[in-house]
Amino acid sequence: MNDSTPHPIALVTGASAGFGRAISERFLRDGYRVIAAARRMEPMRELQRKYGDAVLPVSLDVRDEQAVVSLRESLPPAWRDIDVLVNNAGLAMGKEKAHEADFQDWRTMIDTNVTGLALVTHAFLPGMVARKRGLVINIGSVAGKYPYPGGNVYGATKAFVAQFSRNLRADLIGTGVRVTDVQPGLVGETEFSLVRYKGDKERTAAMYAGAHPLRPEDIAETVAWVASLPPHVNVNAIEVMPTSQSFAALTVTRDE
Repeated sequence: MNDSTPHPIALVTGASAGFGRAISERFLRDGYRVIAAARRMEPMRELQRKYGDAVLPVSLDVRDEQAVVSLRESLPPAWRDIDVLVNNAGLAMGKEKAHEADFQDWRTMIDTNVTGLALVTHAFLPGMVARKRGLVINIGSVAGKYPYPGGNVYGATKAFVAQFSRNLRADLIGTGVRVTDVQPGLVGETEFSLVRYKGDKERTAAMYAGAHPLRPEDIAETVAWVASLPPHVNVNAIEVMPTSQSFAALTVTRDE
């Protein structure tokens, strides 16, 4: 990309850490300008100090409908034509079985992973359609396809992401707007499990001990590849696991 070529714009939610931070940095290295959105502003300001005017840090809670609409309406004119939307903001809370779970954990996951993703997409998709170009990358999970004990509502929210992505593709045919669902498996070096286990560092460490999980940079690499493809190519979904992870056997209980 030379200096005379307009720098594409990516909006990344949940950009303060983990996948979002790695994806933002990868886009910046690839010559994008990045609207880095998250609830915590200091990590975004740090990103701006590192990359300068190529970063527009914004405070955003994706669960807040008014905040999402306000972001769309308040973007400076030079930042409004978003080329890539990365719906990354999301979380898991708890790993208890359904009958033992805290409903507030369920509500938080639904509000963030489902409602928040839908709100941001609804706000920025019409602009892409009007410009006849754009790419929506939703960060899903293999948990949306493969069940496991304790994955109850988290897995269900990621199943929503998968089906929503497919349905967007059906609606967007002929518009020039592409949609991809990136579905990671086990990933370490993020705050994901620390949040899920509510700050329990020992339990979090045990989750990844000796497992050689994926890293945030691996998912950023996947996202960057999807975004680099020519406009006539749409990756509907891409599932990414570490080599140490595979499909679980079906569980059978036996009399003792």
